[in-house]
Amino acid sequence: MPELARTPYKITFLTGVAIVVANMVGTGVFTSLGFQVMGIHSGFALLMLWLVGGLIALCGAVSYAELASAMPRSGGEYHYLSQIYHPALGFLSGWVSATVGFAAPTALAALALGQYAKSVWPGLQPTWLSVAVVLLLTLVHGSSTRVGSRLQIIITALKVGVLVLFIGAGVVVGEGQPISFLPDAAGWRALLSPAFAVSLVYVSYAYSGWNAAVYVTGEIENPRRNLSRILLAGTAVVLLLYVGLNYVFLRSTPLAGLEGQVEVGFVAATSLFGPVGGRLMSGIIAALLVSTVSSMILAGPRIVQTMGEDIPALRFLAPKSRAGIPVRALLLQTVITLAFILRPSFKEVLVYAGFVLNLFTFLTVLGLFILRWRRPELARPYRAWGYPLTPLLFLCLSGWTLLFILRDKPVESSYGLYTLAAGLLVYFVMMRSTRSSAAPRAKALP
Repeated sequence: MPELARTPYKITFLTGVAIVVANMVGTGVFTSLGFQVMGIHSGFALLMLWLVGGLIALCGAVSYAELASAMPRSGGEYHYLSQIYHPALGFLSGWVSATVGFAAPTALAALALGQYAKSVWPGLQPTWLSVAVVLLLTLVHGSSTRVGSRLQIIITALKVGVLVLFIGAGVVVGEGQPISFLPDAAGWRALLSPAFAVSLVYVSYAYSGWNAAVYVTGEIENPRRNLSRILLAGTAVVLLLYVGLNYVFLRSTPLAGLEGQVEVGFVAATSLFGPVGGRLMSGIIAALLVSTVSSMILAGPRIVQTMGEDIPALRFLAPKSRAGIPVRALLLQTVITLAFILRPSFKEVLVYAGFVLNLFTFLTVLGLFILRWRRPELARPYRAWGYPLTPLLFLCLSGWTLLFILRDKPVESSYGLYTLAAGLLVYFVMMRSTRSSAAPRAKALP
């Protein structure tokens, strides 16, 4: 008797929130504070950094939520930019996401996981642990969306629970440092300083991932209703976690002890609970990063699979398994991720990749205005809260970040633009090849 095809499992609201939270909470929140305190010494201004960064992410989330409700299909920026502007721009977005947008951050999180684990077990080989984690999670997400979704919920719930416990323990155990979190004249001056603006760039990186759920829109249960709730709930949860964590870091550890430190979580845990507590925290952070790697492995391949549906030259990446999993696209992303892990000098790639990814996010939110103007009749079950102020606020702050990178990181920005130029060349070659192969068939028709 032939086996019946399985109905593809739909991603629930809870799984969607887990994907967003896991994508956002990675290494950024445990590393960037050490660089922020080098130029800012006001507790009020330092916490405002994380509040403002969260506000930017929320403004982006409400904008994306409207676009997703109006155009409910997987693919994220690739789909939106193709529909609003031109397929070439959408392809460029997918080109960057497919090459470095997901694979490189996944590799970075996996490598960080290995390094944190090595601090607990010195004899461990961190690179091979990173490879093993990526392969294991690829196997899980490649075999069953249901199992992968449940795993994502469980490990993300553990991540949130552990962070809440750490915040609570930090408030109870910490002795308190001589730093004020109330607004004062010095705090307001710090808020308007160049150091605050520079630090906001790195805080924005820590918040990246708030749009993760739009890449799996087509697999979400009732996306017109649930996607906006997923984006906003996930981003709001992370905002609260980030403010709470940085409050504990600042309250428990002298600023001099944090200044210039990369492993802020380890430093704060050591200050709170002693050397044993610091090593335990390193092990916990390693475990938490499993959910980050898992969520990127789940979301990233959906972009490439959607591109395969639209572009004949990439059609081999379009098929899904009977369970609705884009296995070929998943394997492609895994191969690129493993290549980055085994050649870790790729970290410089992240700077220019961040530039072009932010550029596409900027253009996507700008597209909200264009779509309302061009297609006012389009059904919009969710409309961006606070429109037009919320998307305008996002565009202003995101645009400033892009200008800062262009001015202060000209080499990395140039590499980003070269990547786009290469992608554009690939696009036109593929389109020309497609038209050439279609021409003989067209002539044969009566």
